Amino acid sequence: MKEKSGGSGNTLLLLVILIILLLIIAFGITKLSDNDEKVVADVTAATEQAETVVTTMTATEPATEVTTTAKASLPELGISDYDLYSYAAMLIDSDGNAVYSLNSDEQIYPASLTKIMTAIVAIENIDSLDDTISIPGDIYDYIAAEQASTAGFSAYETVTYRDLLYGTLLSSGAECSLALAVYIGGSEEMFVRMMNDKAQELGMENTSFTNVCGLHSYEHYSTASDIAVLLEYALENYEFKKIFTSHEYYTETDYQPDGITLHSTMFAQMDSDYFEGGYILGGKTGFTSEAGLCLASLAEVNGEEYMLVTVGADGTHYTDPYHIYDAYTVYEALAACQQGY
Repeated sequence: MKEKSGGSGNTLLLLVILIILLLIIAFGITKLSDNDEKVVADVTAATEQAETVVTTMTATEPATEVTTTAKASLPELGISDYDLYSYAAMLIDSDGNAVYSLNSDEQIYPASLTKIMTAIVAIENIDSLDDTISIPGDIYDYIAAEQASTAGFSAYETVTYRDLLYGTLLSSGAECSLALAVYIGGSEEMFVRMMNDKAQELGMENTSFTNVCGLHSYEHYSTASDIAVLLEYALENYEFKKIFTSHEYYTETDYQPDGITLHSTMFAQMDSDYFEGGYILGGKTGFTSEAGLCLASLAEVNGEEYMLVTVGADGTHYTDPYHIYDAYTVYEALAACQQGY
């Protein structure tokens, strides 16, 4: 009897152990299943997130492409309208891209900036700059009546075309511009037609010339942007750029055997060519009471060339050179902008 009783107890104990083992196994399987589901869920979420990233990248890919291939533009120069004396301004780089503008498409009177066109048209129609001519005597009555500036040559003086070009661009001499017009065009009127034809060729749609000197006329007008186009074109010509960037020019003539020195009207009003970040290479001034003080200039800024046209600054020949002050302001702002301060 005791033996039976002992066997039943052992059986019961084994059964309890077996049940416990089964519960442990069942619990482990359940936890494994839960973990598997969590892993699957995590993988699914990660996959969805990856798909979202890929979709986003695909959607923005064209914009990224444009940004990287487009030419980087300069940030704002930080020049307000009140920083300049001039009414209108246009700054372009050596490729003709606009960098800064102020009322650049507004109609203005170009004054002696006109002589940029006079000079480049003349250069393109002269066989040899060293050929000589005699300055017409009858143009001096016209010059006196208009109170136009002269370079200092006399009526009937024998000069070269080179002399006349330097006199036109450096000293802004009306006798030089008119002599070029008469000998190349046959008359001032015919030469003006050549100037207007060149303006149309260059796309200067808001420009009209009536004379070769820049004397005031309501039909003689342009814009800062048109003059910038003209200046960019003219500076591509070696002879023009050489004259435009000269400080002075010396020549001897039959009337002036001791020689005459022509001085740049721009450099004569400057204390220094240099500014923070570069220097001014050359320029052409202009003035009438209607046009104000005007300047078309070329400068090197941080190793690159830029062209600036400013027109309509208050002042006269007897005031401070506000047009030159504006050139310093714009070029210095450009240099500072490029250098990041």
